[in-house]
Amino acid sequence: MKRLSELLGIRPCTLIYLLLISFSLTTFLVAKMGFSGLGLSLMVLFLALIKGQLVGSYFMGLGRVRGIWRWPVFIWLFIPGILIGMAFYLSYP
Repeated sequence: MKRLSELLGIRPCTLIYLLLISFSLTTFLVAKMGFSGLGLSLMVLFLALIKGQLVGSYFMGLGRVRGIWRWPVFIWLFIPGILIGMAFYLSYP
């Protein structure tokens, strides 16, 4: 079975880059349209965390690394993500 990047004829990093652009466009449109709410705020935060993980894996070269070298980026994203998510959750009535 072929990968999606092979079927489309583009490199995996290009596919990830297009995904990052689509995530950024989604968060921009959510803000531009004035949507709000806890669920939407958490979705935007989740997209930001996914974007950070994709950048770490594909563009910083951590996708090919095993062991302890993957943990700093994950922890750097996970701890602030949890704290910001809790702040969003506690601030909504």
